[in-house]
Amino acid sequence: MPPIPELMHRTFFRALSLLPPQAQGMVLGRFFDWRHRVPDPWKLSTDTYERQKYEATLEHVPRRPYRRIIEVGCAEGAFTRTLAGAYPEARIVGVDVSARALARARRRVPGNGRVRFVQADILTHVPEQRFDLVFCSETLYYLGRPDRLRQVSARLAELLVPRDGVLVAVHPWPEAGRLHRYLDADPALSRLAEEVYPAPPRPYAVTIYTTRAGPPPA
Repeated sequence: MPPIPELMHRTFFRALSLLPPQAQGMVLGRFFDWRHRVPDPWKLSTDTYERQKYEATLEHVPRRPYRRIIEVGCAEGAFTRTLAGAYPEARIVGVDVSARALARARRRVPGNGRVRFVQADILTHVPEQRFDLVFCSETLYYLGRPDRLRQVSARLAELLVPRDGVLVAVHPWPEAGRLHRYLDADPALSRLAEEVYPAPPRPYAVTIYTTRAGPPPA
């Protein structure tokens, strides 16, 4: 069972999901601005566990060229920077609700026009384009109730190109089993693989999806 502080943390975000989507996004933005009152509050850029998780995540991405990549919940850009190095030919977008986190991300990842950051709430964000590769890590549990998880699962599927797009979801285990089942249920997505990393301090799962191939063009 998760420790009491973590259970209280989850209960808080489930309560937030009782708000309408736009109000929920606004409160989340303020919360994460408050969390980012100090740089890198979760030590995403320096913690050995996080660096190993980034490496494990990238190992599971199908080997193919990717032209457009989006990271949902990019925070201060620690993983975005890793993506920029791993995919030097791709255009990359980082999305987060926190303006303060994104200001630091822009300083951390000078993209030379190839990497950009957008302040948006994934529940209400309407993308300008679709992407070959989508990352969503340590984000879904902030969205609360099942109806919001179904909604964000559909949004993530909508971010992908309709044929052979790849979605990578990374969340704590065993909670990932509950969170990712909404992705499993989305008719636009098909699960390719899942790897569970059970070692402490915080077990997690990397789950890979692809957009279902539609009928061949006429």
